[in-house]
Amino acid sequence: MLDPTSTLSDVGKSSPCSITCNLCSGKDISVLSNMSRSGKSLRTVICKSCGLVWSDPRPYEAKQFYEEEYRLAYKNTYLPKPKHILRAGKVALSRLDKIHRLISSPKAILDVGSGGGEFAYLLASLGHHVSGIEPNRGYAEYSMKEYGLTVHVGFVQDRVLPLEAFDVITMWHVLEHTEDPGAVLDRLRSWLKSDGMLVVEVPNVEAICQSPKSTFHEAHLYIFNIATLRGLAEKSSLHEAGHTISSDGGNITMFLRRTDSPIGDSGGAPIHGNYQRVSAIVRGHTSLRHYLTLTPYRRVLQRFRRSYAEKRQTACFQSVKDLLTMLYHHTRTVSEK
Repeated sequence: MLDPTSTLSDVGKSSPCSITCNLCSGKDISVLSNMSRSGKSLRTVICKSCGLVWSDPRPYEAKQFYEEEYRLAYKNTYLPKPKHILRAGKVALSRLDKIHRLISSPKAILDVGSGGGEFAYLLASLGHHVSGIEPNRGYAEYSMKEYGLTVHVGFVQDRVLPLEAFDVITMWHVLEHTEDPGAVLDRLRSWLKSDGMLVVEVPNVEAICQSPKSTFHEAHLYIFNIATLRGLAEKSSLHEAGHTISSDGGNITMFLRRTDSPIGDSGGAPIHGNYQRVSAIVRGHTSLRHYLTLTPYRRVLQRFRRSYAEKRQTACFQSVKDLLTMLYHHTRTVSEK
């Protein structure tokens, strides 16, 4: 964790970095924050050359954290509970909407960070050949047992899979958790067919839908905006085919295709003005401004309604697979389209 002698007065100051920028290899950084949303010390910095944001130093040993502690820390369980499965199932349907044009016929799909398997199970039920990668053994084994999925237990950077094997690779809210996102994109590119598509969704560092105190936390080692995500992809010889931003501004979904240029020949250059843009947005997102909007109060009401609805929906099912089957029953298989 961060040296406890660091204080909020360090925010905005230039400071030595222990981790070189993953995008442009820059070392000139400014401190954006010294506090995690958990209330613990966490130094978050921004590269003055390209605007990439990351935790420096690392708040934990990543492999141990994600193999053993992450699910317990953020869901208070080593296995998904019915309410988690219901939420993830609804999210899976929203993700299907984002990629449905890519999978109108049977595809070979890899879901990186497959979690409890809800999205992979949805794709498999539609007739696609799906496999997953998940570092948390409890969640991975649960998804294999409950849904009969093929899941590689471990980290994407450690997996050896056939080259150019997948039509579509999805990575929902995983890249921000990795210690070397550039190397992860390199590996995913090698598994993608020449005409395939990589779909990456990450939190948006420019988001103002959350409380300012919740912008940074230990689980997110990197935080991107459109410019830095695109730049990192280009560095890995991936070309942006398009992107969307969620209605609340909180998430970026980017669609990436392979390019023929050798890895490292493009990308990695300074992104002029991005440091100033990101810094201004983050530092301008104050608690006073946030709580003068309707957003935080709507969120409280939405959470209350969701909790009530989840209790009703999960009470009727003994099997979590039956719960997902009910949720997915309106979707059509690719053979029916």
